[in-house]
Amino acid sequence: MTLRAATSAFLAHGYRSSVDQIARRAGVAKQTVYHHFPSKDLLFKDVARELARRVLIELEDAPRDLRDALIAFGEAYRARALGTQGIATFRTLVPEIPRFRALARAMYAASAGEMVRRLAQVIGRAMDEGRLRREDPRFAAELLLGMLVGHDRIKRLFGVALAEEGEPGRTARIVECFLRAFQK
Repeated sequence: MTLRAATSAFLAHGYRSSVDQIARRAGVAKQTVYHHFPSKDLLFKDVARELARRVLIELEDAPRDLRDALIAFGEAYRARALGTQGIATFRTLVPEIPRFRALARAMYAASAGEMVRRLAQVIGRAMDEGRLRREDPRFAAELLLGMLVGHDRIKRLFGVALAEEGEPGRTARIVECFLRAFQK
């Protein structure tokens, strides 16, 4: 319950949320929060790790058709990364990176880095099977992830509506462009 309250507080107010506010949200005494988390920094680190884990998209059950698999992945990834909680998480975590450098690297490895690794495996298999031209699969995965959220994340951060809100099929168009770039 404390972690949920802390997550809510940090997403709403960033690191400036006080332990008193978090305790009130959790319906517990401040000492109870400190009993579970000896410092606000450790509480923030646990919240940050949990938020990073939520962003990871699974690719193991992807359909055999590469295009369909990438579109399904892209839609799920865009929904999470560009949704309200994804943007709130981005806004909360990025300003704290200089303060928690080791945590930031660990979070990257466990979330975005792991997503790149898994996506690179799917793309690498397609390259090995001759469905895509041979290239560095990690580079290709990073390129696709950038295409999927890149400028749209900036728009969301500035409160600008996304093009897809009036343009269905944007994810499919992005995937088609990616696939054309790696055609054999």
